[in-house]
Amino acid sequence: MKTKLSIAQEPQKGDLLCVSGDLGGAYVGLQLLEREKRILFGKSLNIQPDLEGKDYIVERQLKPEARKDIVELLRELDIKPTSMIDVSDGLASEILHICEASNVGCKLYEEKIPIDPMTYDTAREFGLDPTVCALSGGEDYELLFTVPQSDYDKIKGHPDITVIGYITEPSEGKDMISKSGKVHQLKAQGWNAFIQNK
Repeated sequence: MKTKLSIAQEPQKGDLLCVSGDLGGAYVGLQLLEREKRILFGKSLNIQPDLEGKDYIVERQLKPEARKDIVELLRELDIKPTSMIDVSDGLASEILHICEASNVGCKLYEEKIPIDPMTYDTAREFGLDPTVCALSGGEDYELLFTVPQSDYDKIKGHPDITVIGYITEPSEGKDMISKSGKVHQLKAQGWNAFIQNK
């Protein structure tokens, strides 16, 4: 179920783009469960069912939890986000929701996107790009939010919050800067161009 975008004030140029937890786990967990389903029904007889050691990503798919604790944490830290939305449709889609609702642009840094090592390794086993899983996978139900730069010292180094970019003027576009420094237009779905140009 989609959580409605909450715009408390309106994100301003320079506001920090933040996310709770880590991303991509639910999508990769789904891929793992789909593989096991194929094995169970005998469509892939060469592979034995194996979920051992994959509890985290399976639970991300089967038992997603709303991050009410982050709302409480922000209250305790005396931080009032300028916008907030849950990550149910993938990070890229949710960033675009915030930008479009507030008429702003953004810069997202690929290297800052939090991806759990199990998610990363399992995505690679499936031949998937972990970044694409985080951007387009969805169902993680983490929180994406913006805060003023003045609140940076309150959140820096917090294990449950990652600053992944910042808000810009709308004329500057909605872009992701890849690990190699290339600029890619942020899209809600379909990252073929990103994968090819990375």
